[in-house]
Amino acid sequence: MCTKRQIKGYSLVEVLVAMMILVLALTVLMRVFSVGLRNTAVSADYGRAVLLAEAQLAAAGSSEALVSGETHGNDDKFRWTRIVDEYVAKNTTETEMLPVAAFRVTVVIEWPNSGRTRQLNLSTIKLDRLRGIGE
Repeated sequence: MCTKRQIKGYSLVEVLVAMMILVLALTVLMRVFSVGLRNTAVSADYGRAVLLAEAQLAAAGSSEALVSGETHGNDDKFRWTRIVDEYVAKNTTETEMLPVAAFRVTVVIEWPNSGRTRQLNLSTIKLDRLRGIGE
């Protein structure tokens, strides 16, 4: 006797649709992970740039004299420029002479990232003795 059995399974169309859904989901996940990795690398670069800028700000006036002008340098892939100029407050009159001089110290860090140049600026005001007073 020949009995007809029902064979249950997936058709080719169902398998192809399932594979397409899987491929689309994996593509989206890979893109999310790659963007996350790129953002992590950019954040790490910004962290290193901040540390370098803070070190350059600290060097001005401690290991190097506060003198108006520009200083340039390189550190791995980072280029830095330190700009020191005299700072005069807006509400200062000539009668308010203090035995200190104020300097604005600005550090600009630049580095290449993903085909473009990123930049970080940090600035502070530092005080120094006036030359000729107490020497």
